[in-house]
Amino acid sequence: MMSEASHQGDKEPKQSQPDNVVVVEIKGLSKSFSGKVILKNIDLTLNKGENVVILGKSGGGKSVLIKCMVRLIDSDKGTLKVLGKDVNELKDKELNELRTQVGFLFQSAALYDSMTVRENLEFPLRNTKFESDEERDTLVRDALENVKLPDIIDKMPSELSGGMRKRLGLARTLILKPQVMLYDEPTTGLDPITSKEISSLILEMQKKYQMSSIIITHDIECARITANKIVILKEGVFIKEGTFDELKQSEDDFIRSFFE
Repeated sequence: MMSEASHQGDKEPKQSQPDNVVVVEIKGLSKSFSGKVILKNIDLTLNKGENVVILGKSGGGKSVLIKCMVRLIDSDKGTLKVLGKDVNELKDKELNELRTQVGFLFQSAALYDSMTVRENLEFPLRNTKFESDEERDTLVRDALENVKLPDIIDKMPSELSGGMRKRLGLARTLILKPQVMLYDEPTTGLDPITSKEISSLILEMQKKYQMSSIIITHDIECARITANKIVILKEGVFIKEGTFDELKQSEDDFIRSFFE
């Protein structure tokens, strides 16, 4: 079996430069649970080929925001357009079609432990145009090549390390080649070397597919590597946005706390 990671030393791919084509536009988005305000009048724009990182305290609403984007959670008010479609106005069929174009990598990787790697990757392909065994096999093998795990196709998830499971979750999310990716803490629970490699993979997918991504993370090194732009969430409100270097120089104590 190949090693989990191919070491690249300190060399990292660079962020791609985004186009001025809006793929996600959020205006005035608000959400409360049991009277507690989680998000308040959130505005956010994501351009094609752009990586936006959201930084904020645990429980501050970051994951709620991206779940609202695919309507895993319904927002209370505001408009939310993804790939030109108003998410809150979509019927079930239209929403399911949109979700095939928006990949969501959960913290846990959300794998089916009773299925092999191949079966996990084939699962999103059900009810798609990829009907032949040859087409499905090609997509599965390409997805594993993308995450540098070509030799695990017949293994069970329980046989994989945490980093490999995270890569497999990413491969399964990418198999339908989504236009937008939502990453929920992609490096949580991983050692620093593997975390850096996952961050580099995010950049590689951005460059290869001109993918647009929103990345929720507490890992400041992941933010440094992946972000074209960073937004800071505090008490349900975006208080600042900028590049990594710009925010690192902030005199605001809350913002500086992420960089120390």
